[in-house]
Amino acid sequence: MMQFQVKENRVTDLKVAYLGGGSRGWAWGFMKDLAMDGQMEGTVVLYDINRQAAEANKIIGNKISAHPDAKARWSYRVADSLEEALTGADFVVISILPGTFQEMRSDVHEPEQFGIYQSVGDTVGPGGLIRAMRTLPIFAEFARGIAAYCPQAWVINYTNPMTVCVRTLYQVFPKIKAFGCCHEVFGVQETMAAMLNDLRGIQGVRREEIRTNVLGINHFTWIDKASYKGLDLMPIWKEFCEKYAEEGFIENPSENWMNSHFESCQRVKIDLTKRYGIIAAAGDRHLAEFMPPWYLKTPETVKYWKFSLTSVDWREKDLQERLERSRRLVSGGEVIELSPSGEEGHLLMKALLGLGDMVSNVNIPNRGQMPDLPADVVVETNALFRRDEISPVAQGICPETCLP
Repeated sequence: MMQFQVKENRVTDLKVAYLGGGSRGWAWGFMKDLAMDGQMEGTVVLYDINRQAAEANKIIGNKISAHPDAKARWSYRVADSLEEALTGADFVVISILPGTFQEMRSDVHEPEQFGIYQSVGDTVGPGGLIRAMRTLPIFAEFARGIAAYCPQAWVINYTNPMTVCVRTLYQVFPKIKAFGCCHEVFGVQETMAAMLNDLRGIQGVRREEIRTNVLGINHFTWIDKASYKGLDLMPIWKEFCEKYAEEGFIENPSENWMNSHFESCQRVKIDLTKRYGIIAAAGDRHLAEFMPPWYLKTPETVKYWKFSLTSVDWREKDLQERLERSRRLVSGGEVIELSPSGEEGHLLMKALLGLGDMVSNVNIPNRGQMPDLPADVVVETNALFRRDEISPVAQGICPETCLP
C-alpha cells in the first residue's frame, strides 16, 4: 500500500517521482494543477538526464507552490539518480522526450522523399516506429526501477507512442500499476460543447458534462455513444457533420489559425464519421496517420482537409521559446499565473487516494473491456478510478471497419 497521511479528507506527505522532470510544458501544467488543489500535499522529486532543466523546474515548481493563491504547498527537489527519484514514491509521472528534435527530423522528414507525409510522427508510420525503438529501452529501464524501488506506486504515463510505452511497462514488470493519459478525447468533447451552442443554442456546456463511451487505441479512439444531461448527442453530431463537411468547423478562429501547427477544422473526423457512422475521437493530425493516404497523400491534400503537417523546424523554434520562458520564470522576468492545465492527472491521483471516485478515458491493458481486440493489448477506454484501484468499463464491440 502507498505510504501517506490522511486527515480530514486531505492527503499529505505524498512523494511523486517525475521522470522527465525538466519538461517545459507538461511539468508546469502539472505543478499548477497540484498547487490549485487543496486536498493533496507532498514532495515532487524531479529526475532528468538534463540536470540543468530539472534544476530550473525545481525553482519554478517551488515558486508555483509559494504563490499566494496556491491552496497546497508542494516541495520540489532534484534527484541525482533514478533510484533516488523512485525510492518510496507513491506516484510516478513519466513525461519524456526520447532523443532530440534533430533525431526526430529524420524520423518525420526523410520519408517525404518517398512520398510519405506525417502530420505528427510520434505514434504510427515511420516516425512512430523509430520513436518506439528509441523509447522502449528507456521504459524498460523505468519499469525495472519501479519494480525495485516503488513496486506499489501508481504510474502515470504521458509519453508517446502511448500504447507501446504502457505495454512495455507491463511486459517488463507485470505487476506494475500503470496507465496512460491523453487529452485527445477532451478536444472532441469541447467540440461537442461548441456544437450544442451552434445547433441547439445551449450555452455554457463544460466538456466534463459530455458523457462519452470511448473505445479504441490511443490516437485512434472512437465514440459510439455520447450524451449531455440525458440528451443523445449522436444524431446531433451527424447533423453537425452534414453542416460542416465541406467548410469544416473551428470555434473562435484566430486570423492566422491556418498557420497553426496544431489546429484543424475537424474535417478529417467529420469525414470519418460519415464513412463509419461513429465519432472519431482524436485530433485530425493523429487520425490521418492511421488511415490510407486519404488525408496525407500530398501537402496539397493536407491543405484541402484543413489541418497541418507539424514540422520539426516548428518544434525546434517552439522549444527555443520554451527555454526562454523557463529562464524568465526562473529569474522572475515573468510573473507566474495559476491556471488549470485542463489535464486530469491530479484528479486521477485523488481518486486513487480515496478522495472521490472518477471515470475517465485511460490507456490500460485489455482485460475484456474491448473483447474484439487481443488480451493484454493496451487499449483506450473509460475506467472507474477509486481508492488504489482502476476498474475497466466494458465498452462493447467496436465496428470491425474501425479496428486498428
